[in-house]
Parts: sequence; structure tokens; C-alpha cells
Amino acid sequence: MATMEIEGRVVVGEEMRVVEGTVVVEDGEITEIREEEVESDDVIIPALVNAHTHIGDTIAKETGRGLPLDEVVAPPDSHKHRMLRSASRDEKRAAMRHAVERMRSDGIGAFGDFREGGLEGAEDFRAATADSPVESVAFGSGPPEVLDIADGYGASGARDDDFTEERAEAREREAIFGIHAGERDADDIDGAFGYDPDFLVHMVHAREEDLDRLNEDGTPVVACPRCNLVIGVGKPPVEELVEATTVALGTDNVMLNVPSLWREMEFVSKHYDIPDDEVLRMATVNGARAIGAEGGTVEEGAPARLVVLHGDRSLAYTQDVLAGVVRRAGAVDVKQVVLQ
Repeated sequence: MATMEIEGRVVVGEEMRVVEGTVVVEDGEITEIREEEVESDDVIIPALVNAHTHIGDTIAKETGRGLPLDEVVAPPDSHKHRMLRSASRDEKRAAMRHAVERMRSDGIGAFGDFREGGLEGAEDFRAATADSPVESVAFGSGPPEVLDIADGYGASGARDDDFTEERAEAREREAIFGIHAGERDADDIDGAFGYDPDFLVHMVHAREEDLDRLNEDGTPVVACPRCNLVIGVGKPPVEELVEATTVALGTDNVMLNVPSLWREMEFVSKHYDIPDDEVLRMATVNGARAIGAEGGTVEEGAPARLVVLHGDRSLAYTQDVLAGVVRRAGAVDVKQVVLQ
């Protein structure tokens, strides 16, 4: 594989330190970051990580609007699940491929998907994502055997079913177990904690005792604030969650929410008092760690999974690079996506 050199303003390491220089890539690895004067004003950041999606929902964009949460997404007979059952496997696979390509072109290098449909759903996901350079992490549903296909297990919620057997199987296989919790109310949070999950999704209705437990256990949380508002369940306490534990960002279902982490970062930056470097960590390294994906940082020895942003579009004249990335950048600014 040929050596690649990319010049610009580089956002380096977990601390998201901005330096002028050159990123050297060899054989799929960042081998050197030279701090030096360069002519390019492009911005080089880690490839984004969308830590929570449901890309099967792509077949049902802009349907289910105005319905209560349970009628939209709750298994097994909600609007979403009826749509999934009515679509052919070829249709679902084509829709998922479309969503993955959209995310790749937007600069997303990895994503975690809670895949409905049991064994068949996991098979469709694998088929749809097989040819993409985007790291597609499948959290399966249904019987424990889904872990023969999926990377981990994604539980719908403690009120929906008993996941004791699935949790035990995930632990036996050293596979990641994630679960929805505290989305519409706090009633399922204790049950979710009872499974000792590797990460929680949503926590919109986290209570003080839940924040204390997150702080004690260190369980990561994937927050999806835009979708929470669209669904009408409320605004998650992202500031408090960040104080308590590691927080990643997800875009959740594709029916009602565009899978864009640019929009998610902008929303978080403008609706919460969270530093720009932390917002970018939420959309990169925090997400990678939560779902067990590669990448998340631009540093020597890391996989070459990064995004180059045009310096002369949204980021032109920006005095603060990190603020510009999280508050202004978007798909139009993506010049190059490197996923090696």
C-alpha cells in the first residue's frame, strides 16, 4: 500500500490538540505526524463514530411522525416493526446499503447498529455491509444464537423481555452487551443496570441515583438527543451524563432522524454547555470505545481512519478550529474520507 501524506490543521490525540502539520499514512497506519508549516488550511480529524443506529429503518423514512414512542418503535407490533415485516429482504438490504454509504460519505468510519429481526436481521445486516470500508458493528436481537453472526447483543429494554440468557451468552463469548434504558421514563433503568451492560443507550430520564451509579461503575452511555426530541420523550441530561461517565453520540432510528453526526454535534454544542473538544470526543473516540470499534483518534500508531475537511468552506475564517468542526462543519465540507 502506497504512502500517503496529508497536510493541514491536524486534530491530534484524545486531547484533540490542534497542530499545523502533515499526517503520514503507511500500510493502513498513521506512522508519523510532523508538526511543520504547510500550505493547506484543510482540517484533519478522526473518522466519526455513530454509536447507535437502526439502519433497517431506512426503508421507512418520514413515517410514524406524531405517534407515541411505543407505537413508533416498540417490539413486536409497532409501526416500525410492521414496516420491517412488510419489506422483502432485498429491499431491506438495499436500504441498509444506502444508509451505510450515506454515512461513509459524511465522514463516519464506524457505527453500532441495534439490528432487529433476530437471525435473519443479522444476516441481512452482514450482507448489506460486507463490501463497505465502514466498520459496521452489529448488535443482534432475538435468540442467543444470533451471536454466531452479530458482534454483540442489543437489548430493546428491560421492560420488553427477560435478557438473562442472552446476557450470559454474550459474557461467555466476551461479546459486548448494550441495552436501551430510560428513554420514555425511568422505570426500566434499574432493570437495565441489573444486566451489568457494557453500555446503555439514551438515559433521557436518568435520576440522581443513576448518575451516581454511572460514576461508580463507569458504564458508558450513548446519547441520542436529536432523536429523543423528535420522538417526544424529552431532552437527555447530557451535561450531567458527561460529568458522570463516558458519553458517546448516536443518531438512533433513520425513520425520523438523519444519521448525521455533524448535526448531532452541532445540536449538542449549541444546546448544552459542553466544551468543543469533549463534543468531538463524544463523536469519535468515546463512541469507538463504547461499541468496540477501531479508530477514534489521529495519532501515531493508530489506524488510518480519518476525515479531511475543506478549509475554505464552512471552516474558512474560523478562529477556533474545534468550535468550527463541531458547530459549523457538515457533509459539504468533507473533502476526503480515509478508511484503511
